[in-house]
Amino acid sequence: MINTEEFTKRLQKVIDFYNESASSFAEKIGVQRSSISHILSGRNKPSLDFVMKVLDTYPEVELYWLLNGKGTFPYHPNTPQAPIPKTQEPITPATPNLKLPPEIHKQETETRHKEPTPNYNQNLGLDSEIEKIVIFYNNGTFKSYKP
Repeated sequence: MINTEEFTKRLQKVIDFYNESASSFAEKIGVQRSSISHILSGRNKPSLDFVMKVLDTYPEVELYWLLNGKGTFPYHPNTPQAPIPKTQEPITPATPNLKLPPEIHKQETETRHKEPTPNYNQNLGLDSEIEKIVIFYNNGTFKSYKP
């Protein structure tokens, strides 16, 4: 979560660095003057669109620095940067054509067939109707059907 007060200080530092007024800064990034005024006063929080406009207009402003104060400003590609800490493990896509060794595949198949199949009609009642059928494919796509 962004500390709005600290974000405001960093935004003011960017405005001062480029010798801009709030009005000229707003004009350059393509937002209304009141947007800058409201963010600097703490009345409003910056939107993602606002942050992206700042980054697009001023490439020396680094996203991580602007949002969290980590890194440097102005950003120079040749300046050594501290690594950005990972907040979670990277998400790796499932391998669609993964071949399991025969002994594992056999165990998995036997386990699947041993589980009893629930009687869905019994749990739902006789007056229930199918609303939608979704088929998931191993390549990550799906199709949805409505009867």
